[in-house]
Amino acid sequence: MQVSIENVGSLGRKLTVRLPAQRLEDTVRSRVQEMGRTARLKGFRPGKVPTKVIEQRYGSQIRNEALSEMIGSSFQEAVSQEKLRPAVQPQIATTGRPDNGEIEYTATFEVLPEIGALDVSGLEIVKPTADVSDADIDQMIETLRLQRRNWNQVERAAQDGDMVLFEYAAQAEGVRHPEAGTDRVGAILGSAAYSAELETQLVGKKAGDEFSATVAFAPGFRIASLAGKSAEVTGKLVRVQESQLPEVDEAFAKSFGVREGGLEKFREDVRANLERELKGVLMARLKGGVIEKLIDAHPELDVPQTMIENEARLLARQANAPAEDAFVGYLPTARRRVSAGLLIAELARQNNIRLDSKRVSESLATIASTYEEPEKVVELYTRDPQLMSALQNRVIEDQVVEWIAEHAKHSEQQLSFNEVMRPGV
Repeated sequence: MQVSIENVGSLGRKLTVRLPAQRLEDTVRSRVQEMGRTARLKGFRPGKVPTKVIEQRYGSQIRNEALSEMIGSSFQEAVSQEKLRPAVQPQIATTGRPDNGEIEYTATFEVLPEIGALDVSGLEIVKPTADVSDADIDQMIETLRLQRRNWNQVERAAQDGDMVLFEYAAQAEGVRHPEAGTDRVGAILGSAAYSAELETQLVGKKAGDEFSATVAFAPGFRIASLAGKSAEVTGKLVRVQESQLPEVDEAFAKSFGVREGGLEKFREDVRANLERELKGVLMARLKGGVIEKLIDAHPELDVPQTMIENEARLLARQANAPAEDAFVGYLPTARRRVSAGLLIAELARQNNIRLDSKRVSESLATIASTYEEPEKVVELYTRDPQLMSALQNRVIEDQVVEWIAEHAKHSEQQLSFNEVMRPGV
């Protein structure tokens, strides 16, 4: 095998490989003979199909498969020999035909950059911390009560917190909704599902009362013809219902799967769930801060353009961007994400940070615990290499992020549970 390398830009490489044509011919001949012994064709006894028949029917397919495998194996041998680290799959060009007893192909690809020694000691990292308090548990239990509340019809006037059913029609800028008649909808007063002007009209009215108001509909209102517009609204209240919250007792706990231990066990389960969610969000916030600092500290990093474009296309697909060239708008974000991946991988390599299999199992158990049948989730991940690989990548990223935070200049920021889980609220 003869190999020559041409540099195409800073990271681009063009690899030209020449292989003995006899190597391909020997492989093709061997496979044709093997197929002749196993093929079942009409008019021939099993194992007695002539070689010429196999060549006529399957020769082209066999040759293409053998050529593809020969190129694949020789490419891996060539990059290992030349100590290259391809960043992406190569683009292969070849005629596949022998020339002077050789078959030649070219492989064009980008290599991973030589990053050099990475020092994180100068990074200033803020590590957010928080705990779950009894008050946080009480608040979550109250939220769970709201989720399990019943609604009872009442004859009194509507007030905040009631669920109301009403009919309405709206006229705005030559548009009427609905085109004829009225639309019947429900809303919980005080939830801001509709505008304040409309809720003001409903509060204090009983079933059968009519109302009218000028209403400014929000830009994101579900009726496109009314969204962001001011309209004259007329309507009638149909029904008023008040909520009835369940008692926090053993029956309430059992409704969440707590069969033994009563309210004490129920509170323990709520705490465990909140602590699991809090741990995940704290890790995400720490990771976000560390990665931003890491990327900003290496603005000169040479990143393979192909990797950036592939990542940008992935982001565009995830955002359901319709245009073929929509990925262009995601290139800056893609570059930062690829840079982060390269830097984290290099830090793991330079500092011998190995994947913690125990931590992978714990992460999988945490994910599975949020489902009704956790054993099936574990089985799904175990059988799906792609899912398991994604989980392992997340775990090693977390390990590297924690290593960076430990070896950088770090300080702690004590926050409450709500400040972590509901920032800006």
